[in-house]
Amino acid sequence: MHWQCQVTGIDTLTLYFGDRIDIALIEKIRIAADALSNKLGLRLVDLVPSYTSLLLRYDLLIDDYSSLLIDIAAVLNNLPDHPAEGENAGAIDIPVFYHPSVGPDLEAIAARAGLSIEQVIQRHSRQIYHVFAIGFAPGFAYLGEVPQDLETPRLATPRAKVPAGSLGIADRQTAIYPLASPGGWNLIGRTPLTLFDVHREQPSLLRAGQQVRFRAITRDEFLALGGQIE
Repeated sequence: MHWQCQVTGIDTLTLYFGDRIDIALIEKIRIAADALSNKLGLRLVDLVPSYTSLLLRYDLLIDDYSSLLIDIAAVLNNLPDHPAEGENAGAIDIPVFYHPSVGPDLEAIAARAGLSIEQVIQRHSRQIYHVFAIGFAPGFAYLGEVPQDLETPRLATPRAKVPAGSLGIADRQTAIYPLASPGGWNLIGRTPLTLFDVHREQPSLLRAGQQVRFRAITRDEFLALGGQIE
C-alpha cells in the first residue's frame, strides 16, 4: 500500500494515502485504520480517518516515533494497494422523511436543478454514499457524493439552529446533523435515528469508510419511529 508519513505533533503523526477526494481512497484508509488498530492496539491512543489521511496519536510514555513507524510500515506494506471489491459490503440503511416541513430547502434545490421535489428525492435516495470523514460536531459524517444535478452551495447565511436529524446538502456532499446546532447546509429532510449517543458503546452511528443508503419514508413512519416535527 502506498503511503507517506508526516510528524504533526509531539504525540501525533499523519499518514497520507493520496491528495484528492476519491471513494477508492476512503476504502483504503478504512482498511489501513482497521489493520493498524488490530496490530498496534493500546499503543494507539486515537485514530482519526479523513478524506486523504489518517491521524495517529500515541502514548509518549510507552512508545516513540521511530519504533512506532517501523511497526506501522510492517503493517501497511503488507496491505494491498487496491482493496478487493465487496470487502465493505452492506450499506447502513437510514430512513428519511423528505418533505418541506422538515427540509425547508427542498423546494429551492428542486427549482435550481429544474426537477420536481419527487425527482430530487429519487435522485438523492438511490445513491450509495461513502462516509468520508467525521467532524464539525460529534458524529457528524461527511458523505459523498450527491448526483451532480443536486450540487448546491452552502447557504449564504447559516441558520442559528438546525434540529437534530436534519439531512442536508452542501456542494457535492450530504450529511445529517447529529445534534441541534447552527448550520449552513441546505436541508431536505430528517431522520428519526439518533446519530450520536454518548451512552452507546459506539456513540457515533457512522464512521469513516462506511457506506450509507437513505430510504424515503412517510410522515407517519417518521413519527412512529420517534421522529419529531416542530
